[in-house]
Amino acid sequence: MNLHKNIIRFTAIPMLLFVLGACKSTKSITGGEVNSRLTAKNIINAHYANQSNFKTLRGRVKIDYANGDDSQGVNVSLRMEKDKVIWMSAPLGVVKAHITPKKVSFYNKLQNEYFDGDFSYLSELLGTQLDFEKVQNLLLGNAVLDLRKEKFNTEVYNGNYQLKPKKAQELFKILFQLEPKNFKIASQEISQPENSRQLMAKYTYQDISGNVLPNEVKIVAAEAGELTTIDLSFRNLELNKPMSFPYKIPKGYDKITLK
Repeated sequence: MNLHKNIIRFTAIPMLLFVLGACKSTKSITGGEVNSRLTAKNIINAHYANQSNFKTLRGRVKIDYANGDDSQGVNVSLRMEKDKVIWMSAPLGVVKAHITPKKVSFYNKLQNEYFDGDFSYLSELLGTQLDFEKVQNLLLGNAVLDLRKEKFNTEVYNGNYQLKPKKAQELFKILFQLEPKNFKIASQEISQPENSRQLMAKYTYQDISGNVLPNEVKIVAAEAGELTTIDLSFRNLELNKPMSFPYKIPKGYDKITLK
């Protein structure tokens, strides 16, 4: 798998961005007891009430990728302005990616090529329909779908609150688990049985200056028997610092055209 595809898979995922260990204010998130009396509505409201509140984020992310016999690891610099842009750069700027609500763009200096288009590329890579909000939610430990638009049954499973739709979806199956301390996503799963597609993400968290953000994210994407795993480790995170998002596709590069 080419390096630029690894970076793009990461950004999609939802696998796209977040969190850390160098700041003295960083504390690991552990513990928390479930309350079996909480309704699904209580749990969902708490999830949205406890979402992170920041304007900008930057740090480094270690990405470990595996697909069959192909495995690679890479460290990237990450910058993000919430709801507006996700930016990342591999060492020496060999690969850069720039994602906004309107488009996905990246270039690869090693192969003199670039992509500049919509989210269909990321959606195809991960086997589920994606947009900027879903990518951002996936990376921040928020539900990729709006839980407030569905009715769920709830039960306690492995020390987490598990939410399963009361009414089965025609094309998709979804399942969410929320940890009890901060009501962040412990795991989320979207599958398309008819197409043999499944996307699952599992999280651990850290507290960064009062913001609960992912520490480790494990993403598993399966399609027609092919399994891809992406492990993300976030380090040296800083919030609400002034930052820029330098990005310009070099001249003379070949455009990647999707078929």
